[in-house]
Amino acid sequence: MRAKAVSSLIKQAGIKVLDGKGTAKLKGVTADSRKVQPGWAFVAVKGDSSDGWDHIPQAIANGAAAIFGPRPNSAELGAPYYQLDGDMRSNLAYLAAALHGFPARKLRMIGVTGTDGKTTTTMLIHQILSKAGIKAGMISTLNALIGNQALDTGFHVTTPDAPDIQEYLAQMVAAGMTHCILETTSHGLAQGRAIACDFDLGVVTNVTHEHLDYHGSYENYLAAKGMLISGLAHTPAKKIGNLRKAVLNKDDRSYEFLKRIAPVGMISYSAINEADLWADDIRDEAGALNFNLHIGEDSWPVTSPLHGLYNVSNALAAIGAACLALGVPVATAIEALAEVPGIAGRMENIDLGQDFKAIVDFAHTPNAMERALQTARAQTQGRVIAVFGSAGLRDREKRRMMPKASLKLADISIFTAEDPRTEPLEGILADMAEAAESVGGVEGQSFYRVPDRRDAIRKAISLAKPGDLVISCGKGHEQSMCFGITEYDWDDRTAMRAALAEHLGVDGPRMPYLPEPSANPN
Repeated sequence: MRAKAVSSLIKQAGIKVLDGKGTAKLKGVTADSRKVQPGWAFVAVKGDSSDGWDHIPQAIANGAAAIFGPRPNSAELGAPYYQLDGDMRSNLAYLAAALHGFPARKLRMIGVTGTDGKTTTTMLIHQILSKAGIKAGMISTLNALIGNQALDTGFHVTTPDAPDIQEYLAQMVAAGMTHCILETTSHGLAQGRAIACDFDLGVVTNVTHEHLDYHGSYENYLAAKGMLISGLAHTPAKKIGNLRKAVLNKDDRSYEFLKRIAPVGMISYSAINEADLWADDIRDEAGALNFNLHIGEDSWPVTSPLHGLYNVSNALAAIGAACLALGVPVATAIEALAEVPGIAGRMENIDLGQDFKAIVDFAHTPNAMERALQTARAQTQGRVIAVFGSAGLRDREKRRMMPKASLKLADISIFTAEDPRTEPLEGILADMAEAAESVGGVEGQSFYRVPDRRDAIRKAISLAKPGDLVISCGKGHEQSMCFGITEYDWDDRTAMRAALAEHLGVDGPRMPYLPEPSANPN
């Protein structure tokens, strides 16, 4: 990428400088001092746990050519300093967008948000657009897809930082992409990571209980999700034209609020009521998920290899976005849904020849846990054995809601580690056990505490009888687990295969390493 003069970049970004000047030329911009390279700018953003201002010396040491910050500065930094007006996250996003020539304004931008189903819906939209011959890129929890190239977006990241997003978008433009589907979280929206993404179409799956530790209340959480929808009105004019449409779930409690803030071109979908598009005759059978799709007076049979009634809603959201908003023929969308591959870590079957089912799923919210276990229950005549935990330093109420859901829908629940971070794992598991006992759970019978996730999966497999179903929830596709402040390489699918191989006495992968938990297994 060609370097841009800082004065030109500031002007193109439309940000206001209160003090500072210089002639530096910039080749990159970041708010992470560790990522600074020679010729890059560092933006001192105050985060939730640290202040970028404190990391200016490291940025300088790494070769920063310019520093942007919110405060006056009289110290000699060793690089030009610019005091900026306004929100620093917004300034960061616009600087990054300007550096890459505002790539989002050259793409049809589709944002997908919601508590559960974001990744699946993002993948389905991408599948449909690709089937229609549309050159679409994608940024999701799983990865960033740019043509035939798949890029890792990092540990525990759904919406990357603004500079990373803008770089991905620029790569899409350079590769000839015309559309981009971007999975966006409430954190990503609230923290300004999606600023300058200039969305044309917003899709919402649902807004249920999650992240209340961060947002404080469901209303604040819903408002953060709603930023994707309300922001459609402010997308700048594009040479390709402006769409300004929203696709909303009529079955979800978020619908009434989002409908009020949506642009005129709103599209509703429903799996239980009539809407702009809706489904009936829904059948989740052994081989496929089937339903009838209705749009106005027309109807079509739809078949998908995905399982779970919730995937009817995800499919409807994708059809609404691709067909009703973007003009893809319905027949093309139906063909694409019939061919969709399995989605990593979403009800993913792990089969080493055992006489029971083993599944890994990403369900890590109360709503997703209920839906995953309902789907699991429909797939077996035997018992359902669920393995899951609850993340540390996160919503404490969630860790009580999920065991209650599991005690209701699973025969045996095994509580274990799931990113405890710096919170004592023993306390997390105690909260979960207390919740289980409050709904009649008996430790050692209907539920167990096994702090080491490796042993928890082994325990579930050892309890399984022919025809049972073991499901490990919460990690899905993720490639790490956090203990303290360290991310350890971890993949639930590898762990499940390793445990099955040990159980069956066959060759398999080595069980991933985890540090010793602080609590003792029961």
